Parts: sequence; structure tokens; C-alpha cells
Amino acid sequence: MKKISFILLGFLMILACSDVKKNYVTFSGKLKNNKDSILSIASRQAIVKKITINNDGTFKDTLKVDKGAIYTITTNPSKAAPVYLKNGYDIVLNGDANEFMKSFTFSGKGASNSNFIVAQIKRSQQINPKIILNLEEKDFKVEVDKLKVEYDSILNSYNDLDSAFYSSIKQQNEQMVAYFNNEFAKNKVMGKGKPSPKFENYVDIKGGKKSLSDYKGKYVYIDIWATWCGPCIQQIPYLQSLEKEYHNKNIQFISISTDESRRNGNSWEAAEKKRRNFVKQKNMSGVQLWSGQDFSFQQAYQINTIPRFLLIDPDGKIVDANAPRPSDPRLKTLLNSLENI
Repeated sequence: MKKISFILLGFLMILACSDVKKNYVTFSGKLKNNKDSILSIASRQAIVKKITINNDGTFKDTLKVDKGAIYTITTNPSKAAPVYLKNGYDIVLNGDANEFMKSFTFSGKGASNSNFIVAQIKRSQQINPKIILNLEEKDFKVEVDKLKVEYDSILNSYNDLDSAFYSSIKQQNEQMVAYFNNEFAKNKVMGKGKPSPKFENYVDIKGGKKSLSDYKGKYVYIDIWATWCGPCIQQIPYLQSLEKEYHNKNIQFISISTDESRRNGNSWEAAEKKRRNFVKQKNMSGVQLWSGQDFSFQQAYQINTIPRFLLIDPDGKIVDANAPRPSDPRLKTLLNSLENI
């Protein structure tokens, strides 16, 4: 009897140990046609793990994560894909390095989360928000309702999703509807063909003041920027190249600096001087204006982040209230499609 008790105790201990959750993630898989040697896993803040990829494309390692979340896996800067990791998961990835993410399938414990993410991204890439926002109101509502049902259907077709992740995606689907409704309301006022808000008497780097009405009869491409804005500065060389290419066309390129006193020792004079020196230093071309203390133009266009680019037609009507950046090839396609440019 005593012997049986010890055997039973040992059996219960084995069961207890097998039920203990791992405090790490196992991540393995195989990438066909792979030529890279390292697979990096990164959170929003930093790389959390680097895994060696064998010559045959296989890899396997473990890592600890702070919480269940979407991480980014990369093999080089041009190849990136999401994966959902949580301690206790055992994720197996199979795919083709030449079809990064598109070919990815995940298996193993916790794989449903990552498979869902890939499926939703693929569907999202097929959606053009501008087309939806330009529909008539009745058709717009039908399309957004249909989109919400479809996204919920994708979500619910995957079993065993992490509960916190499922709740956040469910909430995002609701927010998507709110986003489209808000943007549709804006589009009624700021949509294509609507009269553009105007700026008046903005300080010109060459002296004097300029207003939007001064450029009636021309297309106007406006860059809203500031000297402290890194992404704005990155666009300057592309904008300069664009200005040269379209120099003899019926289009005026205007840059409006929003530099203000708060970032310049509470001095508007210092803000304008910094902007002026920056323009000269970078040899910035086109019309260079400063909005000064007038924020009405930015507010009318609801500009909360910069850089922001606007395209206005010769009659002062909006062509695109959120036009492509100079570095975006779609901008040239848009400009070349304009009549009488």
C-alpha cells in the first residue's frame, strides 16, 4: 500500500510539472530561398532576439517576452513581417523568403494569432480608403457596414486567439467604422472639388507677403513643414527635384513653414529668423512662406501632423487634401494626370 502511495505521488508530480506554463516562447521554422543569416525579432522599442538561420533556411530558438503582443521579424531591412508572441507559445513558421509575409503560414501553439494578422493585412492591402470616402453617402454606408462584417468574420474564423488580443482587435474594428464616418464627414467639406481654405499675407522669404489667391490660374502644391521636423527635412531633396522637373509646367510649389515661438525661446522673431536661415542654408527653391501666428489655414485643413501636402487646382478647388509626398511615385502619376498642367 505504501509503495502504491509513492507511485501515485510520483505520477501526480509528473502531471503537475507538465501543466506548468513555460515562461518563454519557442520560435522555429523554415524559410525557403533564404540568403540571410540572421532573423531578428523586435518590439516597438528594440530588438529582443536575434536567431541564426541555418544554410537550409531552418531556425529555432527561445526567447522571453514581457507580454503577449505583435512583434516584427526581419531578415534584412527590406523584409519584415508581424508575429504574435506570448510566453508559453510554440510557434512554427514556414514560408518563402522571396515572398516575405505573403507566403507565411504559422503552426503550433498560439499560431492562430499570427495567421489572423497576416490574413487581415492581406485584406487591408486590397482596400483603397479614398475610393470608399468618395462614394455617395448611401453607398458609403453600405460599403463600410460590409467591411465591418468582413473584418469581424476574419477575426471570428480563427480559434484560440489570445483573449486580450481578440478584445483589442474587436475594438479596432469598431474604431475603423468611426474612422471612416469621421473622414467621410471631413470629406464633405475637404473632398475633391471643394473650395480650398485660403491663407492670406504669409511672409515671403524674398520680401513682401503672399496669399493663395495670388496663384489663381495655376495648380498649387503646398508643403506644410517646420525646421524641427525630421520627416519634413527628408522630403526637401525630393521636392527640389520635383520643382526642377515641373519648372515649365502650370504648377506652383509652395512651402509654408509653421515654425513658432514655443520652440524658439517664446520669440516669434527668433522663429522667423531660424526659418529664414534654414531655407538659405538648404538652398530651398519654390515659394517659401511663413505662417507666423496665423494658424487658420492649418486648422481649416485639420493638420495635426507634418509634413502634410496639399494639391489645389487653378480655380482654387481641392484636388487632394492629403496629397502624396514628393518621395512617393504616386505624386508624379497624379500630377501627370492633371488637365492643362
